[in-house]
Order: sequence, then structure tokens, then C-alpha cells
Amino acid sequence: MLQSLSRNQLFWLCQTGGWAVYAVLTALMIKIPSQEPWQVALPHLLLDTSFGFMLTLLLRAWFGRVSAQQNRSKILWHLPIILISCLVWTQWKWLTLQWLYGQIWQSMTWFDVGTWNSASLTILLTWTALYYASKATFETMEQRQKAAEAIHLAKEAQLKMLRYQLNPHFMFNSINAICTLILKQENQHAVSMLEKLCDLLRYSLYTDPLAKVTVAEEILILQTYFDVEQCRFRNKLNVSVVADDEVKGLLMPSLLLQPLAENALKHGMRMSQQSYAISVSFSQHNGQLLIRMLDNGSGFIEQPDAASTGIGLHNCEERLALIYPDQSSFSFGNREEEGAWIQICIPKELAGGQKT
Repeated sequence: MLQSLSRNQLFWLCQTGGWAVYAVLTALMIKIPSQEPWQVALPHLLLDTSFGFMLTLLLRAWFGRVSAQQNRSKILWHLPIILISCLVWTQWKWLTLQWLYGQIWQSMTWFDVGTWNSASLTILLTWTALYYASKATFETMEQRQKAAEAIHLAKEAQLKMLRYQLNPHFMFNSINAICTLILKQENQHAVSMLEKLCDLLRYSLYTDPLAKVTVAEEILILQTYFDVEQCRFRNKLNVSVVADDEVKGLLMPSLLLQPLAENALKHGMRMSQQSYAISVSFSQHNGQLLIRMLDNGSGFIEQPDAASTGIGLHNCEERLALIYPDQSSFSFGNREEEGAWIQICIPKELAGGQKT
């Protein structure tokens, strides 16, 4: 509840509550034990508390004006102001008490001067200490909140950048393949490939890069990507995408696998290879969503770098680390027979953000 209040609202809550506590303690510790008549004690308590309430508001305004000065100047300004406020408040309490007793003026004894002023000074110093302590606490909380918001915005920007990081090489090859089909007068084939390419780009541009999609939706757009590539490679490319029924409704980051598939075709397929097979499977394993991608290409070299593996692996790994910190795993390697494998494990999450 307190977190939903603004800084100004919290001040007024503490100011009102603090002076209410002061009034109760004054009544219990001073007014009742002194056996003052209630016709005097109650009005004097109200006048005393109200004046202290207004006086500290003036102090707050003054503290706000001198807050921009250096620390030494702040101390030099604070001490005389607090002392003057103490003397004024004490005189107010004394004069209103004499007025309520029907006495126009009666001087204070030195004992009264010492005890009354020390009590007023203690209250004002306590209020000042609490004011600056709460102010420092609020400023720290605001700085942490701003830092958290900045980190959140940076994380969103990074996720959007990774999500929109489509390989220009894929676009060039696709458009070049369409042009080749047109030159060969395979217009129907070219139109089909162009429609699928438009579907893929439309999905990439208009889908929220921070939103998650179901496995079924990811399979659909992944299959669209493979259809575009199928138009280029024809019978040379064999694709298999399967998913268990119980995982099709689970959520995953959108377009997570497209860069991996693109990476496999670009770096895994050998030019002399007669048939290139790539398979993607979705299943459950140890309470997580398991995604595996296999191919029969050239595989990874022993010490892969960014140039040899493309942006797909790094893109996917960074997105998983941002979306599922310490909750996901990403691994890859070479198969014993031939080709490469990639494995992703992410938490099972149903639509609505509910994790299972």
C-alpha cells in the first residue's frame, strides 16, 4: 500500500501521524499527570500541536530552499533557524497557557525556560532528523526505481534489437531466387515464394518482439520460413517439424528458431550435398519445454567463432539469457554420424504467464 503512495502523500501521512502521536504522548505524560482542568488542558494541547504542525511545515519549506547549498552552509543555516523556531514555539505554548488561565502575562522562571525550551528543541531536532532520514530514504528508493526502469528499458531495447536482427543474406538469396524463377518463367512458383516471404516479413515486423507465442504459432511461422527456402532448394531440402500435443499450447519467445534454421542452412549445408535434412522437435523433459534441432550437414568446426556460426546461435543464446535468467539452457554440438544438433530448454509456461 505504501509503495502506491507518492512521495508527497507519504510526507503528509507521516506528518499527520507523527503529530497525532505527539499529542497523545503529551496528554499522557504531561497533561494528565499535572491534573490540569480539561477546559485548559484540551485547548492548550490543540493549540500546541497545531502550532508545532504549522511550524514544521515552514521548516520543511525553508529546508527545501537551502538544500541546494553546500553541507557547511546547510549546517550554518539550520542551527539558528531551529533555535529561533524553538524559542517561538516555547513562547507560544507559554502565552497560550497563561491566556487560558486568564492571566495576561506572567514571566517564566529560569527553570521553566530551561525545561520548556529543551522539550521544544528535542521535538524539533527529532522532527528534522526524521525529515532528512525519510528524505534520504525516498531519494534512494527513487534512484533505485529509476535504475530498475533504465535496466528494464535497456533490456527491452536489447530484446527488440535481437528480435529484429534478420540476416540480410537470407533476404538477398530469397529475392534473387524469386528473380531467377521469373526469368525461367516459373511465375506460379515465384508468386508462391513471394507470398510466403511476405507472410514471414509481415509476421516479423508486426508481431510484438517482447511477446511470447505458443509452440503451435512458432511452428507455423517456422514452417513458412522453410517453405520459402524449399522454393530455393527444391527437393534438396527435407524438413521435419514435429511437436507433442501437450506442448503445442506452451509459450515461447517469438521467432526464436528462425535464426537457428537460417544458420543451419547457411553454414551447415554443403554445396556438394545431394540431400540436406533438418528436423525440429518439441517435447517435455524434466518439467521443461525441450526443443531440439538436428541436421545432416557439415556440423560445427572444433572452435567455432561468430564468422563461422553466424548470428543465429549468439542471437538465440542472448535472448534466452535475457528472457529466462538462470532458468534456461542452450547447447549445441556435432552428431556422431554427421551434422549438428542444437538443444534448448526453457520453463513451461501457459498462456497468461502462468508457469507450470
